[in-house]
Amino acid sequence: MTRSIVAISAGLSQPSSTRLLADRLTAAIAKKLDADVQTFELRDVAHDITDNLLTGFPSPALKTVIDAIERADGLVAVSPIFNASYNGLFKSFFDVLGDDVLRDKPVLLGATGGTARHSLALEHALRPMFAYLHAVVAPTTVFAATEDWAAGGNNALPERIERAGAELAALVAAREPVEVKDPFDLSPSFEDLLGGQGRTVTNDLRL
Repeated sequence: MTRSIVAISAGLSQPSSTRLLADRLTAAIAKKLDADVQTFELRDVAHDITDNLLTGFPSPALKTVIDAIERADGLVAVSPIFNASYNGLFKSFFDVLGDDVLRDKPVLLGATGGTARHSLALEHALRPMFAYLHAVVAPTTVFAATEDWAAGGNNALPERIERAGAELAALVAAREPVEVKDPFDLSPSFEDLLGGQGRTVTNDLRL
């Protein structure tokens, strides 16, 4: 059975090492799981996120991203690290996400930064936020410093990516596929509201 994986990259440049890490993580997941992968760059909906914070309503483009996450069986979330934490774009996006969208959803966390000194941000900043959102966070997180990409990266980064990808794949495989319920399915029909007399009332209205 094909499962749905969504990756979110909060990189600000294009191309970005943040997007590169997101792609490597989803590739590792796909090795262990029959998965349909969608990747979204938050920079493409940055203005929409700000508008949503101010108005409370998502644009069609932003709603597409939110809906994809809601339908996904697993999420990969990657942010660059600024000042020892996720960047503002990353945080703002999850601020506009519905309160229960990530509840019990497997999530794999990744981050990028200039030096390895920022790697602890995954544990003291990102993991607590996703725990608060009731996500099921994979045990292994992945940090990639600038030096890790040089000459194909060091030996530790590819191994960590593979381990993290396998963990998320296992978490997704252990769960039933996500079923998003149509909120209008619970709405009673006009006939139900009238206690089965809808046909009679409708005919009377035509007279």
